[in-house]
Amino acid sequence: MSIHARRALLRYLAASPVLAAFAPLAGIGAEERALTSAADALEVFDLEAAAQRIVPPAHWGYLQSGVDGDVTLRANAAAFTRYQLRARRFVDVSHMDLATDVLGLKLDSPIFLCPIGSMRSLHPEGEVGAARAAKAKGALQVLSTQASFSVEDVTSARGGPVWFQLYTTNRFEVTKKMLQRAESAGCPVVAVTVDLPAGRNTVTATRLRREDTRACGNCHVVDERGNPRLLLATEPIFAGIDTQGVGLTSPSLTWDFIKRLKDSTRMKVVIKGLESAEDAALAVQSGADGIIVSNHGGRALESGRGTLESLPDVVRGAAGRVPVLVDGGVRRGTDVFKALALGARAVGIGRPYAWGLAAFGQSGVERVLDILGLELRYAMVGCGTPSIREISREALIDRGLAPSLPGDATR
Repeated sequence: MSIHARRALLRYLAASPVLAAFAPLAGIGAEERALTSAADALEVFDLEAAAQRIVPPAHWGYLQSGVDGDVTLRANAAAFTRYQLRARRFVDVSHMDLATDVLGLKLDSPIFLCPIGSMRSLHPEGEVGAARAAKAKGALQVLSTQASFSVEDVTSARGGPVWFQLYTTNRFEVTKKMLQRAESAGCPVVAVTVDLPAGRNTVTATRLRREDTRACGNCHVVDERGNPRLLLATEPIFAGIDTQGVGLTSPSLTWDFIKRLKDSTRMKVVIKGLESAEDAALAVQSGADGIIVSNHGGRALESGRGTLESLPDVVRGAAGRVPVLVDGGVRRGTDVFKALALGARAVGIGRPYAWGLAAFGQSGVERVLDILGLELRYAMVGCGTPSIREISREALIDRGLAPSLPGDATR
């Protein structure tokens, strides 16, 4: 039976009131439940499923992988289950305000797009599609060093400033040239990533790459074992720069590096990848303008600790002197609410908007922002906090240690 005939039969059976009750037992409707547009998604996991159907295994593994046993990846999401929301009544919630500002940038929502490299591997629109979605929804976008579009193209698509995520590299003259290019493109902030000083073990990504039947060398440089190898010269940010012998990170960096950055750019410097009160205090001492609590989406150190669990420590260490942002494991608007209640100024998402992009391009990213924004709004209504600035720790009930998250590690 052709696929068209099969679909017609399934639609006929699904419309039958007699057979409808038995459809789940027969597997009827599973194919028909596939999303036909981004608007059909009811939660971000709908877009995850839609993306998984079309993204090749190697690229899916790159997006979904944690490190080692993916324990920290799961811990990021599980950490949110530690907290319950305290409902409040008889509060005027007829006018809701989700706006916030971070380092002078006014935003319509506290939800921002985290940097993800090589997004054209998920969809041809890549980072430009994400930028157009961020523009439509008034959201902050942080652009990866390894973006597949130039910082100039993404800034133009965003119609305003984006932040630039910086990998430190092992040659400061190369780092400085990237800083100058991002600054010239209008980026007001550089978010320097410090949680990957010396490599990682991405087991899930490697397993899925082995399942991919395509010839990796057709679109990647490969090493002698056939594994993809980073070629910096192919990344737009490195255009015109001699990258011979250059690595993305350096294991020898100390806090002095932040001063060198501050002396080399007019952009504000945010440190991405801190997880302790001690490092937060040292960041402020070293001149950082902000902090992003992050463990690289569970793909740096296999600490087993979710970023939400680290957030209160970092907020305490920063002591109100610089804004603290957080990312990792956010899948619901209630997750955003909990992070804000624990002291975050803004909350980043990574995989969810990548799922939306992979499935439907710009409209998929917009749908993710809409879903999370709506869920956040309802959480604010239920907790009697009509504006972002009114969300506090009083809105949370701490249940103690978060349980392990069952099921698929990608959630």
